[in-house]
Amino acid sequence: MRSGNTLQRRLRVLAVAASCAGLLGGCASAGDPRDPLEGFNRVMYAFNEGLDTVLIKPAARGYDAVLPTPVRTGVTNFFGNIADLFIGVNNLLQGKPAEAAGDIGRVVINSTVGILGLFDVASAAGLEKHEEDFGQTFGRWGVGSGAYLVVPVFGPRTLRDTAGLVLDVTADPVANIGDVSTRNALTALRLVDARADLLPADKVIEEAALDKYAYVRDGYLQRRRNLIHDGNPPREPAD
Repeated sequence: MRSGNTLQRRLRVLAVAASCAGLLGGCASAGDPRDPLEGFNRVMYAFNEGLDTVLIKPAARGYDAVLPTPVRTGVTNFFGNIADLFIGVNNLLQGKPAEAAGDIGRVVINSTVGILGLFDVASAAGLEKHEEDFGQTFGRWGVGSGAYLVVPVFGPRTLRDTAGLVLDVTADPVANIGDVSTRNALTALRLVDARADLLPADKVIEEAALDKYAYVRDGYLQRRRNLIHDGNPPREPAD
């Protein structure tokens, strides 16, 4: 009974934090033209922060503390191997057949020699791991980024990347597993594993950012721009 009351109190704190963030967001003076939805975005950012504080980060810390490093690495490699298949598809859609062939080669090697992707044998063999998704593909096709948007649970996106996210989720093999319990378990494991990988960055953000929301937003937009242009973005026009 006590645990239920504790959870209720935490959820009430989360709701209050989101409401306060909405009021602050409405009065924000940054006026960044990339972020016309800042009031809404700050509410969603506060919601995600609260969810992370109450649930996801504690689970990630426990996961990081309990599992040995080789096991955590194997889990990361397993999900990375699944991602490589669709990274290859996106490289092909972006007109980069050599990179796509390398991605498919990674899947073949890691799924066989690497035992279902638990071991990243392909990287040791010299096949570079890439990072591509449907949002980046849209960007390479010339689709504008649109407004910055914070999506519940998924976090920072743009309107273009949100459309890409829908395709990413639709094509995701884990999301399409028929057995609900298996699908949910693998989804939760992937989320916790990804969050555990980000734990070292928490302190950096806390120390560097006067406004964490703006810090995360600017970092996300800059990183996405670099990814879309493969690390060589064109010069941005002066204001």
